[in-house]
Amino acid sequence: MAPANDIKAAKATYEGFVNLVKWSTPLICVLVLVVILVIQ
Repeated sequence: MAPANDIKAAKATYEGFVNLVKWSTPLICVLVLVVILVIQ
């Protein structure tokens, strides 16, 4: 087993990544929609 410190650090990194994906995905979708509307 990994030490508790490593588990806590890995969990914090994973939660940060999930939070980044959660906020960046809708933002990217909106930007793509704007680009599509501008191109037309």
